[in-house]
Amino acid sequence: MIHAVLIFNTSGVSRLIKFYTTPQKSPQLLVEKIFSLVSSRSQALCNFLDAPELDSFLNHPSMAGERLQIIYRNYATLYFVFVVDSSESELGILDLIQVFVESLDRAFENVCELDLVFNFDEAHHILSEVVQGGVVLETSVDEIQTAIEQASQARQKSFSSSNPLALGSGNKISRNAVIQTPLGWLAGRFGATGLR
Repeated sequence: MIHAVLIFNTSGVSRLIKFYTTPQKSPQLLVEKIFSLVSSRSQALCNFLDAPELDSFLNHPSMAGERLQIIYRNYATLYFVFVVDSSESELGILDLIQVFVESLDRAFENVCELDLVFNFDEAHHILSEVVQGGVVLETSVDEIQTAIEQASQARQKSFSSSNPLALGSGNKISRNAVIQTPLGWLAGRFGATGLR
């Protein structure tokens, strides 16, 4: 099971945090501990790290004897970290991190730290297409991109249909059509309810 997904920069500032099991101690302390473990490692070392130090943070009584592991990748100024138990394959999680990063790249056209800061909701949505409840859902970047595009189109359609004042709603207006102004729309709404 995947217990947590974390993205933080090389200074240790978190950019995305998602816990699938509730931490026993402060989540901020957990992020700081993981950052200290990951950032102190040489680039020549492998990306798997046994983390008995995290047992007191994440282990529940039901997880007695479970071995937690940190699997991470460093891309430019960002660390992508997955905290998993022994039921997950290390190489499978490394591939999953690659899928997640490629999905972010497609959504943001070469993802950077600022994309995660200003579009955190989109980043969480992409993560939820990949992992739900600590279980891997999708590993195809094309399928993830299709789901994200469909959700974005549905969101835009919903917004434009519920907001008559929205510009660019996609409705073509003929030359002879009367364009309804916001004031005209409001007057029509108040007139329909009998309020004057």
